[in-house]
Amino acid sequence: MEQEQKQFLNRLVTEGRETAFDWIEYWWKFSSFDTWQFWVNVLMLTVPLIILYFKIDRTKAFHLGFFGYSVHILFTYFDTTLVRFGLISYPYQAIPLLHVNFGLDVSLIPVSFMLLYQWTLNNKKNFYLYGTLLSGFLAFIFKPILKSHNLIEWHLWANVLYLFIFYIIIFVISKWLTNLFSYFEYRGKKIPD
Repeated sequence: MEQEQKQFLNRLVTEGRETAFDWIEYWWKFSSFDTWQFWVNVLMLTVPLIILYFKIDRTKAFHLGFFGYSVHILFTYFDTTLVRFGLISYPYQAIPLLHVNFGLDVSLIPVSFMLLYQWTLNNKKNFYLYGTLLSGFLAFIFKPILKSHNLIEWHLWANVLYLFIFYIIIFVISKWLTNLFSYFEYRGKKIPD
């Protein structure tokens, strides 16, 4: 590695470490156990997982779980990118080591889409239509409610329309990935050993 590259990398590592400690300090001062916002974030993390435990169709658990995990991963990637580029921020967090909203990325959003997907499968409804409606609710109603309580901040050009588009992209790609792997599983069962 060239000296200039090494110096640049070392500077980024040092600044990243300092920023991480700054976030932890910020969390202790403004976002920890003594704020109601912390507990809202904890509820957004735990309540959907408890509901999922009782409501998931266990005969489709792997299929639904793969879909939900895909939503979780893609949503976390999108959210991390938006946070890293300073387009959104979460002033209150349950876990200070992550700059994203852990409750939304890990639980509330994926579980919402999983339960919707389960409902559309069980009732033979159009998932894309209802996924678009859920995306609209999350982007145009739920996120503005979070914003009104300072649980999310939008910066620069970020707004509800972009969030709506991101939600649609995420659930469509997640559905396509699930379909692809379901196809692989189906084809694998038809191939003799």
